[in-house]
Amino acid sequence: MTPVLLLAAEKESAQVTDWAARIGWVVGLGLFVALVYWLMREGWKWRGTLQGDLPELPTTPDDPGPAKLAMSGRYHGSTTAGQWLDRIVARGLGTRSRAELTLTDAGLDVVRPGASDFFVPAAQLREARLDKGIAGKVLTEGGLLIVTWAHGDRLIDSGFRSDHAAEHNEWVEALNSMIEKNTREGAER
Repeated sequence: MTPVLLLAAEKESAQVTDWAARIGWVVGLGLFVALVYWLMREGWKWRGTLQGDLPELPTTPDDPGPAKLAMSGRYHGSTTAGQWLDRIVARGLGTRSRAELTLTDAGLDVVRPGASDFFVPAAQLREARLDKGIAGKVLTEGGLLIVTWAHGDRLIDSGFRSDHAAEHNEWVEALNSMIEKNTREGAER
């Protein structure tokens, strides 16, 4: 026999796929992914339980007055003020959503389709600034409008991003002038 024929005769057939082992790996991987998601969900619920002392969110008054500014965009969440990774999930504040913001003399109205709306009374507003991140969202410098407000005994940072980022500076100026005016009036009393 020639060497070429010997090589051809010695070849073995391809191994048959072990379907039982393959199915076992796929099922095992699926169970692992489900376990990770379940643990994440339990962690989210646990964080909400820890923050259960957060009072109910204020609702919009019947007559908040005329709108000074309006903005549509996204609500990216709320954190403990000054701690951009300490997300607050209680009372629906952890739910990211579309948002319609309206600033009036009475305060800041946040309407969120698919999530709970809330209202920040003007007396509770503390600061507005541009920042680059809040828990779960990081953008370029100045990409987020961060509004700091008091609720109960906590200071909260809430992050918003307008559909038109050029509006952010106008919002910071309007909010901070409103806060300054309210602080002045409060000191005069």
